[in-house]
Amino acid sequence: MESAFIGRKDELALLDQFWQSDKAALIILYGRRRVGKTRLLTEWIQEHEDSGLYWMAPATSALDQLRSFSQALMDFSNPGAPVPEDFTYSTWELALHQASLVGQEQRMALFIDEVTYLMEVNNTIVGTLQKAWDQWLSKSNLILALSGSQLGLMQRQFLSYQAPLYGRASAHLQLPPLPFGVTEQYFPNYSAAERVAIYAIWGGIPAYWERLDSTLSVIDNLQNQLRPANAWMLDEPRTLLQDFITDPYNYVGLIRAISYGAHTLSDISSRSGLSGGPASKYLSVLRDTGFVERRVPIMERSADSRRGRYFVTDPYLRFFYRFLAAFQSKLALGKMEQTLRSIEQDLPQFIEGNTWQELCREWVLRASAHDELPVTIEKVGSEWKRTYALDVVGVSYDARSLVVGNCFWQEMPADIDCILDLVKRTASIVPDEEDWTVYFVGFSAFGWTEQAQEEADTAVQSGRGRRKWHPAGIRLIDLAQLDADLARWSEGA
Repeated sequence: MESAFIGRKDELALLDQFWQSDKAALIILYGRRRVGKTRLLTEWIQEHEDSGLYWMAPATSALDQLRSFSQALMDFSNPGAPVPEDFTYSTWELALHQASLVGQEQRMALFIDEVTYLMEVNNTIVGTLQKAWDQWLSKSNLILALSGSQLGLMQRQFLSYQAPLYGRASAHLQLPPLPFGVTEQYFPNYSAAERVAIYAIWGGIPAYWERLDSTLSVIDNLQNQLRPANAWMLDEPRTLLQDFITDPYNYVGLIRAISYGAHTLSDISSRSGLSGGPASKYLSVLRDTGFVERRVPIMERSADSRRGRYFVTDPYLRFFYRFLAAFQSKLALGKMEQTLRSIEQDLPQFIEGNTWQELCREWVLRASAHDELPVTIEKVGSEWKRTYALDVVGVSYDARSLVVGNCFWQEMPADIDCILDLVKRTASIVPDEEDWTVYFVGFSAFGWTEQAQEEADTAVQSGRGRRKWHPAGIRLIDLAQLDADLARWSEGA
């Protein structure tokens, strides 16, 4: 049974906006595998059944694909009339020209999903689509959406400057993972902490969520998904990476190194066994995939800072290479006890160092966007020196304002020392210019001690030292508050 459709209100509104126009529109829909591109298109089509044709290209021969599309188009343009089993247009040009003629008679939405399957067996199809758009489709009353799962191929064939359809699209719609704020709608039976664990393992990918049984614990769900008869979790990383690279071995070594906590180029090289030059080259390719990101301290003005560090941005890849990759042989035999014990033991630390920090930075960014902070910020990241790090830093150089915070995921309330340390570290990152304003936010998933709550304001006011900055106050956030706020701010997502 198909699950309820959650989120994607902005994307549906964009499709509606194009639909309500009287102009032809070309939409390129792309994003990570399993992120929900097909579900988005079919959800919209269900509300416009008489005016929309959704067709998914099958992974078959070029002739079968053309026949399948021809019959779908014939059925759409002549509802109720029988379509001969062997009917097909002789070429894609003729089929797309016919689509344009249908679009001249009525407002029509034509969604071609898994367009990359067409490209795999027909190396001229993108050029044909470009010719059809320029000559016929752009002059009809039609919305054409092209979507595909192979992100690397979509980027090369539709988004790059050299792509035949470059500059013709009305919108490039990159579908992101669902935000954490919608998890309560999807998993109402789970606590906020359990939903954070789900997000740490499977990220915001709807296709992964649909596999979970909300009557079971997170660990029991993980155990079910790792059974030998249900091998998708072990196969998924290879599927994701093969869209971009054909020889994954060295790339996998680098991702594993980063997932285990090696973030500098020297540490990654040491752990992976690759010298700095080749490692840097492979990391550049991984950055192009979007699965790995190089970050610099947010107070650095140059993106080329030598203090840059590498991070795995995809939650599932990060989890897989941290906890599962080393045990694949045992997992294939159904021996998962050691793996599950390791996950249960180390998952809290993994959440604190990754997902919890990301959610806290999201909180700051969304709070600023909703005018719920007393200072202005333009971007959010983190800051680090050789001996310490500040997990959350938001900055506006124009307004000379900062939001500074640290993140704790431990099964006890954080104490006043956490606030004192935060204020102490802040002094070293405030720029030398005068009149900077700093607002502090403490993120402790399991709350704050009574002393911390009572003395937080005093700690901030007295901790400024000789630096010329001014505290704007402090706010202490726990998991319950963060969960409620992100849910509220994600209502339109």
